[in-house]
Amino acid sequence: EVRLVESGGGSVQAGGSLRLSCTTSGFTSGDSDLGWYRQGPGNECELVSTTRSDGRPYYADSVKGRFTISQDNAKNTVYLQMASLKPEDTAVYYCAARGPGRIWLGFVLCRRPDFGYWGQGTQVTVSS
Repeated sequence: EVRLVESGGGSVQAGGSLRLSCTTSGFTSGDSDLGWYRQGPGNECELVSTTRSDGRPYYADSVKGRFTISQDNAKNTVYLQMASLKPEDTAVYYCAARGPGRIWLGFVLCRRPDFGYWGQGTQVTVSS
């Protein structure tokens, strides 16, 4: 059974930091591209960051310079280090996995079943 389990969400003040973790099982995370989406109001998820098979991660413009994605294949875990958090970063953050080289949509229906594997999400709340 494929599982992605997120952790590390919480409530912080603006300017603070959080580190999200996503631990995978049921497949080899090193053979997949892993990423993070976030859901604000509504059912649509915004792409935040992904790992890439060429080693160059992707970041949305809104988080460049503040968020860092990393992966520990030995632990089957991908991390999202978030710094200088802003109230507009408040969202449910979802970990997702897709086959290597697959296109990641900038916006997608959250937890769309045919898009890939998804975690359950973790809430991040940033207060001003």
